[in-house]
Amino acid sequence: MRLALVALTSFLTISAADRDSAAKSGLDAAQLAKIPKRLREFVDAGKAAGMVTLVARHGQVASMEAIGYTDLETKQPIKTDAIFQLHSMTKPMVCLGVMMLAEDGKVNINDPIEKHLPEFRGQMVLNEDGKLVKPNRLVTIRDLMTHTSGMILNPPPAIGELHGALHKSLADVVLIESQQPLLFQPGTKWSYSNTGIATLARLIEVHSGMAFEKFLEARLFQPLGMVDSYIFPPKEKHHRMPTAYLLKDGQTIKYTSDPLGEGVMKFRVGAKYSLPEGGVYSTAADLFRLYQMMLNGGTLDGKRVISKASLQLMTSCHTPAGMRTSMPGGCWGLGSYVITDPAQNGLLLSEGTHGHGGRYGTFYAVDPKRNMISIFLIHREGGNDERNAFLQIAAAAVLD
Repeated sequence: MRLALVALTSFLTISAADRDSAAKSGLDAAQLAKIPKRLREFVDAGKAAGMVTLVARHGQVASMEAIGYTDLETKQPIKTDAIFQLHSMTKPMVCLGVMMLAEDGKVNINDPIEKHLPEFRGQMVLNEDGKLVKPNRLVTIRDLMTHTSGMILNPPPAIGELHGALHKSLADVVLIESQQPLLFQPGTKWSYSNTGIATLARLIEVHSGMAFEKFLEARLFQPLGMVDSYIFPPKEKHHRMPTAYLLKDGQTIKYTSDPLGEGVMKFRVGAKYSLPEGGVYSTAADLFRLYQMMLNGGTLDGKRVISKASLQLMTSCHTPAGMRTSMPGGCWGLGSYVITDPAQNGLLLSEGTHGHGGRYGTFYAVDPKRNMISIFLIHREGGNDERNAFLQIAAAAVLD
C-alpha cells in the first residue's frame, strides 16, 4: 500500500520543469497533468494498450507523455520515441508534396489529372442507373486532394489484396485504378478515396523523377530533421514499433488478422507498394517538427520547406458549404479537414484548426488561432474515446 501511495503521489506531482514548460507556452500545467491520468484509465480498463501524446504551443513542447505498454503480453512500458504506423495521417504529407510540385511550376491544382497521367484519359462515370456516362468535366488535382473526384475508396477486386500484400508498384496500381469508373460526377460529392491519394503520389513520382518514398525523404523528412520517419522502416528500428490491437467488444485483442497490423506486412519487409494513402511511420517528436513548420508558415530552424502561400491554400476550405464530409463542423482543405464551426464540432478546437486521423486511431490537430499542436498516437483500430478525451483536455489547458 505504501509503495502504491508513493507511486500515486509521484504521478500527480507536477515538476518544476513541467510548470516552466507549460508557462512558456501559455498552458496550464495542472490541466495538462490530467492527460496521462485520464488516458491511463483506458489502459487499466483494457480498452487500450499504449499511447504517446504531445502538446505544444508557441513552438514550445509543454507536454509529452507515454502511457501504458508497447505490448500487453510483456507489459513493457511504452516510450515517447515509439514509432507508429500513421496510416491516413500520411495523406496531408502527399498533398504537401503536390504543392511542392506546384511551387516548382510543374503542376497546377486545377489541372486535369489526365494532363499529367495519360492513363486517366477516357475515364467514365457510373451513374445511378448503372450506366457508364461521360463526366461533366475532367477530374482535377484539386478533386483528388479534397476527396471530391469520384474515384473509388480502395483498390478494385482485381487487386483487392494489395493492402495486405503490397506486391505491386505504385505505377502499376494507379494504372489499374485509372481504368475504374468514377462513382459520381467530379466535384459534386465528398467521398473518401485512398485511390485518389495514390494517384497524387504517382503524380509526384512522374514529375520528381523519384520514387514516392524517396521524394518524401528528400523533400520533407531530411530537411525537417525527421530522423524516425519512413515508408519502409529499417530493421534496426522495428523493435520500437508497438503491437497493433483491435478494439472488439470493449477490449483490445492483438490485430493478427490485419497484414499491416501484426501480419506479414507490419514492417513492410519485401513490400513493393509504398502505400501513399497510409504508409508513413513516425514518432511524436518528428511529427512535432512537421506541424511546427506548418505553423511557422513553411520554415523550421531557418530552413524553408514550402511557402506560406501554399500552406494558406492547403488549409482553406475547398469543399462548398453544405457538402457533407467526415468531420462535423468542418470542410475539407487540400489533404486535411479544416474546422469551420467549433460549436458543431464539439472538441474545443478553434475555427481554422486543421488535421487528420489514421486508421489505428492516430490523430493530429494544428490550431493556428492558438498557435498550438496536439498529437495523439496509438496502435489500435476502433473507437475514438481516448483521442477525444486527449484533445479536450489539451484544448482546455489554454490560459489566454
